[in-house]
Amino acid sequence: MEDELDEEVDELVSEGAQRLHRTWVELLVTGFFGGLEVGLGVLALLAVYEATGSHLLAGIAFGIGFLALMLAHSELFTEGFLVPVTAVAAKRASGRQLLRFWGGTLVTNLLGGALFMALAMTAFPALRSTAVESGAHFVNSSWSAETVVLAVLAGSTITLMTRMQHGATSEVGKVAAAFAGAFLLAGLQMWHSVLDSLLAFGALFAGAPFGWVDWLLWFVPTALLNVAGGLLLVTALRLLRTKVALDEEREEVEREQAA
Repeated sequence: MEDELDEEVDELVSEGAQRLHRTWVELLVTGFFGGLEVGLGVLALLAVYEATGSHLLAGIAFGIGFLALMLAHSELFTEGFLVPVTAVAAKRASGRQLLRFWGGTLVTNLLGGALFMALAMTAFPALRSTAVESGAHFVNSSWSAETVVLAVLAGSTITLMTRMQHGATSEVGKVAAAFAGAFLLAGLQMWHSVLDSLLAFGALFAGAPFGWVDWLLWFVPTALLNVAGGLLLVTALRLLRTKVALDEEREEVEREQAA
């Protein structure tokens, strides 16, 4: 098991460094496509919820979005709480690069998602009322201990999904992890900053009873709580578990810099 963990750390550090060293164009385009592809999952979610009235079935349908992200190698903001952070912990990238990665990915996720939802609401007018209901569920809700924890759990759940996909030894395992994460996030209506923002965008384009400022006031604390959940409940413990391997990686970096 220890050998497998060491190998996985090497893979995480390598992948994370590659993602953090992307050029601005590569970063922004990858994030924009991520927003478009998550939109596919949101469209599937709305269609299934409209047909069945079941959030659990709609959550499974949303797995299409995570599957598209995985197969197309696009980028989702909330999938950046484990792999890139591990690269920074190993000194293969800097904190500034991590912040650039998060900020660029988040903005382009939202732009791509907004474009997709504008097209979806035009192409599928029958889903507009469902979009309004789904978006208002989040934006019009009051903050409480329950909603705070739902946002924290959303961050930890998608980070765990990332961990599961990297631990999987087959494509089937990775696909299963994607649909498991989708079921929990969307099926249980956790507060996920990007996923639920796309629902809010669909609602806004369909005549929602709230405005863009209302969405923004909901979005900012939700995104911060997602980050807290992903970093504190999963990533920090993961880094602690693989401390020896990370120490060796940092020593190697220092030797390379000294050479």
